[in-house]
Order: sequence, then structure tokens, then C-alpha cells
Amino acid sequence: MGSLNGDGIAGYDMAGEYERKGEKNSKEDISGGYVCENFSSSEIFSDGGGLISDDSGKQEAKRCPLDMIKDSQEAMELDQQFSEIEIEKRHVPVEDRQDMSIMTENLNEVQNVPLEDLGSGADTAVSSETNGDEQIIPPHSQLPKPEAPPGLLNPPSMEDYYRVERSQSLTENLPAIGKYIRDRSNSLSAAIVKRISSFKESDESKSKWNNVTEFNLSGLKVIVKQKDENRDFALKGRISFFSRSNCRDCTAVRLFFREKGLKFVEINVDVYPSREKELMERTGTSSVPQIFFNEKFFGGLVALNSLRNSGDFDRRLTEMLGRKCPDDAPAPPVYGFDDYEEDTTDEMIAIVRVLRQRLPIQDRLMKMKIVNNCFAGAEMLEVMIQHFDCGRKKAIEIGKQLARKHFIHHVFREHDFEAGNHFYRFLEHEPFIPRCINFRGSTNDSEPKTAAAVGQRLTKIMSAILESYTSDDRRHVDYMGISNSEEFRRYVNLVQDLHRVDILALSTDEKLAFFLNLYNAMVIHAVIRGGRPNGVIDRRSFFSDFQYLVGGNVYSLNIIKNGILRNNRRSPYSLMKPFSNADKRIELALPKVNPLIHFGLCNGTRSSPSVRFFSPKGVEAELRCAAREFFQRDGIEVDLDKRTVHLSRTLKWFNADFGQEKEVLKWIMDYLDATKAGLLTHLLSDGGAVNVAYHNYDWSVNS
Repeated sequence: MGSLNGDGIAGYDMAGEYERKGEKNSKEDISGGYVCENFSSSEIFSDGGGLISDDSGKQEAKRCPLDMIKDSQEAMELDQQFSEIEIEKRHVPVEDRQDMSIMTENLNEVQNVPLEDLGSGADTAVSSETNGDEQIIPPHSQLPKPEAPPGLLNPPSMEDYYRVERSQSLTENLPAIGKYIRDRSNSLSAAIVKRISSFKESDESKSKWNNVTEFNLSGLKVIVKQKDENRDFALKGRISFFSRSNCRDCTAVRLFFREKGLKFVEINVDVYPSREKELMERTGTSSVPQIFFNEKFFGGLVALNSLRNSGDFDRRLTEMLGRKCPDDAPAPPVYGFDDYEEDTTDEMIAIVRVLRQRLPIQDRLMKMKIVNNCFAGAEMLEVMIQHFDCGRKKAIEIGKQLARKHFIHHVFREHDFEAGNHFYRFLEHEPFIPRCINFRGSTNDSEPKTAAAVGQRLTKIMSAILESYTSDDRRHVDYMGISNSEEFRRYVNLVQDLHRVDILALSTDEKLAFFLNLYNAMVIHAVIRGGRPNGVIDRRSFFSDFQYLVGGNVYSLNIIKNGILRNNRRSPYSLMKPFSNADKRIELALPKVNPLIHFGLCNGTRSSPSVRFFSPKGVEAELRCAAREFFQRDGIEVDLDKRTVHLSRTLKWFNADFGQEKEVLKWIMDYLDATKAGLLTHLLSDGGAVNVAYHNYDWSVNS
């Protein structure tokens, strides 16, 4: 059987082959030898001056050519560097073996026998067939002898092993498709080796970091990426730069380093406010970006562009980062450490603590319903009058202040606080509290921050997360990376400030931006916490059961979208509105529905718009930009031949916001590029019928 020695050269061990197939040969007729690399076993070249038997039985001395052996050695060298080369074993017909030869280099190395001990080539030659039989000259006496297979007591003699009767070749019946695949695999392997060889030679003349080359081979795309060990060895330092969220110059610096394949540390002063003081001390300014190579201050985007345009960036980078980063360089952000912020305790917290200790919290019967964990208003007035030595009127005023600050609520949310036989609860005892993801054991008793300040802080942190853990087009989100980031840990802590914020103080644009951003942030949090739902029932739970405690009330994704942003309209395939007429949250609903909100809300699916966060001052312009991006991507397709316009299914589900189909097509015109707008105008202006179809919605997660 043909075999490969350790150097990748084809060798031949006939005795061992017949020993391994001794039992099989006794049961079936073997018509041809199994050879390596399509070489026949009936002819053998010996190294140097080996003999060859021809059809006439004469022996002739020939020199073995070395071209194929050299090609084999080169292929094995490439094999160790790039890929795994497999050599196919094939069955060769008897008729083809007359015109084929086996070439081996250093046969004495294959058999571990010195060349001078092999004797004449006649000892290793195979004669041509005589009268239908094959006359085999035995190998040299010092060559390894075949051993009997395990369990065979009386092994056949050497002559029995070497006497083989020829028969009809089996490959004559080989299907044409098999031959085609065999020939194609051979040519493909040769082409890959040739291309890789040329790549290796051309790569020696090029010294680029992170060099990636790709080439195509008849239906196969091969990408070869060589690892540059010199860069890893040379760059021992650290690149750091200070940034802010939604900064164009910072985005340009970030993209430049990524394109260069350089690792860097980004210090976003919006996420880490305490580092802004360090930025001022090191650079003398609070503007960003500011780049540092190790401890050395390099400059901003202008300095980086100047160095890049000069063509000297690689050399300067190696010089500045050729040593280990010292301790006085800007330190990377550390996970788990919060910036110190002085929280002001709410002035009413002393009264609340007394009431929590002294009021009897019980389950009571009211309006034929059992109300859990509540207390009577009269009981609270009595405790305040006795403990704080105040009059009844003052105690009632204090009760109203506690209700406005969301420390207590009426059990049915009918009013703030009144004297009489009414029952109230503390916020932490509300029945929806266990379902609120941002509630962590107790309410936030600090002085409530303004809703505008909390919303601005939330937007900055989530924008920083998107800049680091999403694709450039924001269509793909790395949820695993976000969940393990320091930015997301700080976001989880931040949303606790939403417990008692006063949302009614926001203007219309501030309210629009606040709830758009809160919705997109909650979707990211929901996917991280529970994954993206698959079925219809799971999707309904995803949008209704994932809730935040905001301003003393509970808000789900469904309530934010349909109750607040859509002015309390029913969601698709729903019979009920999110808010009843007695629900206090209806006061927060936007006075007018803006259809553009559907292009600013990302529900974590591939068919939804790209995820983004909005600023209160530019929310309208940013929504229009989001709509243009959505329709230019794949939100609309115009087929002139079929006179059909394909739209996103979102426009069908929320047709109450967009209007009838003809109105929608005219409305969309303002958000299309010139090509799509021209096609749509042509359809609408020629007076013919226009068909509207809707894309299937892809509910898979946008990761």
C-alpha cells in the first residue's frame, strides 16, 4: 500500500500491504493495487540508479526525476503554515498502470536501510507480467520482513503473498460523476497550493501590519491572514483617549484605531464624571477627544490626522509605545467602583421613617375587595399629631406632600391624600413592585432628581454603550458584551433614580425624548435579562411583563409605546386601551400622535429600526433622520413591472397612525432618496392601480 513517510514523500511497502490484506485476498479476487497519488504498483523507481521493468520484461536503469518530489516538499512546508493537505488514495486500473510510475526519494530512508546495503536495483525491481502472471523479485534480505497477522499460526510464504492474479479493473464501472469530483479536487488542491505559494512570495516584499489577502477559486473564497508578530512584540504600551457621548470627533478617533487594529482604552467622561477633573489637569482643557500614548499627551483629532497624512504614523507609534506603560499614564476604568456623588436626603424622610415604624400595616376590606398591606388615613394623622406635635391641618398637608413625592398612594389611586375613612399604602408595598426590574429591595429615599437630569444621564450612558458594543450602522447589538460592561452596571444603578421622579414637569419634547430613550434602554435590558421571545405568547409577555418603576407608577414597554407615545391607543390585535379613564398615568400621554415615533423605537428585532437615543432639543429632526434611514435601508421597495410597493409590516399594524395606503405612499415620499422617490412618483402619477404588499417581519434578535 502506498504511504507517506514523515517527510511527506510517497513510499511503498508492498510486503506490509499484503500482510495486512492476507485474509482478504483469500476471499476475493484483487484486480489492482492500491497506490498513493495515482501511481501504479507494478513499476518502481529506485533512488539514484534503480531499475524499471517495461512491457518486454527488460530492465533498464533510469534516474528518478526530482521535480514532483520538490513540489511535494514545498506543499508540505505550506501545509505546516496554512492548511491541512489530504492525499487521496485511489484504485488504479490494470490498463493504466502500464503508463504510470512511482517515484520515491531516498527509498533507503523510507525503509531505514543504507543505500549501499540495497545492492543492485534488480533486487527491488518488479518485472512485467509473463503469461498472465506477475514475477516479483524479492526485496533485499536486510529490508523488513512481513509479520504474520495476530491469530494466524501458519502464515503463508512470501511467494504466496506476492503471487496475485490480475482481473478486470473495478474502476471501469466508476460513475462519471466520481471521476469528475476526483479531477476537480486535484485541480482545486493544486490551485490553492499555487495561490498560497504566490501569496507567500509576494508577502515577503510587503511588511504591513494585519495584512489580509483574499482570492476566489471557482466557487471557493479563500482568505489568508498572517499574524504579525512584530507588532505584538513592539507595542508594549497603551493607547488611551478621553471622550464624550455623541461626539463626532471621538467617533472618528475610535474608527481610526479600529481600522488600524489597535487596542485602546476609552475614558468617557459622561460615564465617568470624576475623570473630567483628571482630563483638565492633564490637558488644560475639557474638550475631547484627547489622546495619550502611555503617559505622553499626543493631542486631539487634528494631531492624529496630521500624523496619519504624513505617512509616519506607524514609526512614531512604535517609538512611543515600544516600552511598557508606566503607572502615571491614564488608568483604565475599573469595573465595580462608582464615582462619589453626594446625595441629598429627602427632607420628608424623617417623617416617613416614623410612619413606617408606627403605622399598623394590615390587609383590609374596602369596596368588597381585600386590600393588602395598607393603613388608614386617620391612623396616619393620629401618629403625626402625637409624634410631631402638630395640628390636624398641618398633618393633612404633610400627608399630601408625602403623596406628591410618591412615598404613599391611595390604594385605588383616586386622590392624593384626604382625611376620612380612606386607605393608603407605602410605595414599597404596591402589588406591582415585585415585578419592577429597577426596584432592588427598597425605594430610593434620596431627594428626587429632576426627570430631565435623569433622562440626560441615561441618554449619555446608553449612547456610550452603543458606541462601544454595536456595529457602525447600529443594526447589530452585542448584548453579551453590554451585560459585562461597566457602563451597563452604572445604568442599572441609575434607573433606581426613576422611582420618584416628577415626569409631569417635563415639556412635550422632553417627554417625547424621555420615553423614546427609556423604551430603547428597557428593550436592551429585557433582552439581556431574559433573552428575545420566540412565540406570540412570549412576545406578549416580553412587552407587557418587563416593567420599570417610574415616578411612583409602573411602566411596561406596551404602556410606554401605546399609552404614552401613541396617546392611549390600542396595540395591534388588542381590544383594550392601556389606560382607563381613572388612571392617573393618562395625564402623561402625548397630546398628539407623531407617526415618526415608530422609526425611533427599536424592539430588539432585525426588522425594527436601528437602535438610537434622542436629545430633547433635536428630537423632531432626529426622528426624521431615523425615518429616512429606515426607508433607505429596506423599509420600502418599488417594483415597476408588477406595479407593487413593498412596505414594512409596521405601517400595516399601526395604520391608525399613518392613515390609508394611498396617504401613506404620499407621506413616505418626503423620506425617500432620489431613486426610490422617482420610481414611486412614476407609479402614483400615471393613473394606474398601485398594489401595496408588506414584508414578513423578522422577529429574530438583532445581535
